[in-house]
Amino acid sequence: MLKAKNKLGLIFFPAFDWAISPTHPERQERLLYTQDQLVEEGVFDIPGIKEYKPDIATIADVERTHFCFPDVKSILTESHLVSAGGAIKAARLVMEKREDRAFALVRPPGHHAMKVVHGSRGFCNINIEAVMIEHIRENYGRKRIAIVDTDCHHGDGTQDVYWHDPDTLFISVHQDGRTLYPGSGFTDEQGGPNAIGRTVNIPLPPETSDEGFLYVLEKVILPILDEFKPDLVINSAGQDNHYSDPITNMRFSAQGYARLNELLKPDIAVLEGGYSIQGALPYVNLGIVLAMAGMDYSYVREPDFDKEAIRQEADVTHYIKKLSREILDRHRRARDLVMRGMPGNYFVRKKSIYYDTDGIQENQVESIMVCDDCGGVLKIETISSVNPLCLGVEVPIGACERCKSEGYRILEEAREKGKHSHIQFINRKDREYLRF
Repeated sequence: MLKAKNKLGLIFFPAFDWAISPTHPERQERLLYTQDQLVEEGVFDIPGIKEYKPDIATIADVERTHFCFPDVKSILTESHLVSAGGAIKAARLVMEKREDRAFALVRPPGHHAMKVVHGSRGFCNINIEAVMIEHIRENYGRKRIAIVDTDCHHGDGTQDVYWHDPDTLFISVHQDGRTLYPGSGFTDEQGGPNAIGRTVNIPLPPETSDEGFLYVLEKVILPILDEFKPDLVINSAGQDNHYSDPITNMRFSAQGYARLNELLKPDIAVLEGGYSIQGALPYVNLGIVLAMAGMDYSYVREPDFDKEAIRQEADVTHYIKKLSREILDRHRRARDLVMRGMPGNYFVRKKSIYYDTDGIQENQVESIMVCDDCGGVLKIETISSVNPLCLGVEVPIGACERCKSEGYRILEEAREKGKHSHIQFINRKDREYLRF
């Protein structure tokens, strides 16, 4: 009898009542065809594989993760809370040892949602992986967590959320931003002054196939993970690198995705993109499920699979090998290459962000205190085409006394001056969350 080597929990949420439009590629059929395929293959009859219903994330779950303006309820729907709740359910199953691994097959997706949220960009309103991770830390203690984002589009939102977090390693492997939305994710993006080297970007050329993806996994991603020694590994499991995806230009296959997850061994996977609804997703998800369960996936094939047709060109292989060496070298020299500034001073960056889904323009001034003892107090002033000037202040988990005191000083000064229409204060150290 077939039996899962690793106990695996699966959480489904197709979000029947949420779609950008009836014909938009991000719609409920993305999961319905997968669900049908898993039922047809008898996956839910295999001992060790069990389906669960999602939990519902709370407003508090979102507010400990994001600065939402004017407030949380104005920027999401109930479906977003259930999608994030599906990811949280996956985390609970693993953290409470009810399952060895878990895969949240949920939508709406989340990895383009940044630290500050004024609306939807890249089909994402809130970052469901980040909401899940901060739920873990709030309820199960401070953890070193690695996120490996395998979506074809750079996970710019997740990168932004964890840019200053030394406890989170974010690795994104994606189609080169010079050729695809969101136009970011280059090798020189390595993290903020207190988390240099905690962001690793692997921008692959168009028409990269299984060979290229698995090469960077073995030569770049796994060595960096071994060095970081995470408590948990999370796969932000976008599937739009598939050769049949209508909005990307890569050549990854269901077999390649399965092999990637077999080698990566994620504790938790959370579905992101993937828009070849019939030709790819049922087979890719089946391969991932079997690989996470520790089972044979060798028979999984797309109906039109042709190994020769998706073979990687020699020049692509050469480029990827050279890129991999450069990324490893840059990662190992990160702290020597970047000027951090003196501890106690602020490192400032200005950002202009366009919310392509909602048509919102935002401008930010982000300030992080350089600190040798913690992640640093974070201050973000933000103004957008839908909200006047707002302020977000965050005191990180494990904050030192200087950064904690500075966070309260910034808050009191802002309240006295009264120039911000909305203020959100996040104190992760003492679990204090305020809005003004």
